[in-house]
Amino acid sequence: MVFLAVFMAAAMSSMAQQVKYSISGTYDKEGKKVYLIDQLTESAIDSIVVANGKFSFNGSAEKDALMGIRAESERWTTIFFNDGTPVSVNVNDSTLKGSPLNERLVKYDLEQEKPMKDLRARLRLDQLSEAEIEAHGEEIMAEINKVTDGQIAFANKIFKEESNSLIPLPFSQLYFFDNGVEEYDELVKKQLPFTSHPYFKKARDEVAAMMKPEDGPKAAFIGQQFTDLEMADPDGKMHKISELVGEGKWVLVDFWASWCGPCRQEMPNVLEAYNKYHEKGFEVVGISFDQKKEAWVKAIEQIKMPWLQLSDLKGWSCAAAPAYKIDAIPDNILIDPQGKIIDRALRGKPLHKRLGKIFGE
Repeated sequence: MVFLAVFMAAAMSSMAQQVKYSISGTYDKEGKKVYLIDQLTESAIDSIVVANGKFSFNGSAEKDALMGIRAESERWTTIFFNDGTPVSVNVNDSTLKGSPLNERLVKYDLEQEKPMKDLRARLRLDQLSEAEIEAHGEEIMAEINKVTDGQIAFANKIFKEESNSLIPLPFSQLYFFDNGVEEYDELVKKQLPFTSHPYFKKARDEVAAMMKPEDGPKAAFIGQQFTDLEMADPDGKMHKISELVGEGKWVLVDFWASWCGPCRQEMPNVLEAYNKYHEKGFEVVGISFDQKKEAWVKAIEQIKMPWLQLSDLKGWSCAAAPAYKIDAIPDNILIDPQGKIIDRALRGKPLHKRLGKIFGE
């Protein structure tokens, strides 16, 4: 009887978590499919063909599940929480009517995405040929990076201003990219409304996998002695990483390229760290995956990187690629004074947090 009581209590608890949803909407593209998406699993819960400019969904899902409406052939998804209040979605302009929470969420989401939408339209990003992308890739990446910086700042603002609601959830990935996945545990300790939501952990796990795969080859180097590399500087003089390692120095080996937009976006952050900790024993050596010396040297001058720069000018055939299993850049390794790799893929604020702990700040 005790077992049955426990089973029934668990079943009732599970059932209590289910909330009915009622979704109606309009879309001016007759005969197109509209999908109801579970944002946690990124799969379609249901779909329907638009008839007379309208569609609707009815059913039940987990309470406060993050859901979305996306039309066939459309890039945009209108997101909302399954909070029990009927939702009306206008797919034509991605607006929504529903609970105050959901209306506020969609307003924030549209505000954050508008600069990128405008940029895609202005630069015709969906229509550019490979030749156009190659010819103007640097300028395009610079503009994309600028918009991305704005989106990250917006996510940080949401986490600060909406910490007592569920609204930060859809902005979690951007937040973790900027603040590091270590922030997950700190926020969970505060028991904020959104930290127990499964989507929050999903966002943390996805960013962790992208920045530093726990089971991937990159993590395998942490704890191992570094592999020395010898390459030429811009003047043709040969140098080794080992020239900088030891004698109390902590060395960040930064893998980058002049054509890599995210790499160039990260450089001001590395420069800030270098200027702050260099006198305390922090060194940086850049290893470029460039093939064209002129572009490599020009980028060094433009970004004004004061540290040692090396390259064998072999692109993805660079000697660093097999040595450290590099399949994407930017990437980096942090080497301690004894030559041991103690961390990897440190970008943004996590780099400063790591160095702050090392140098006692």
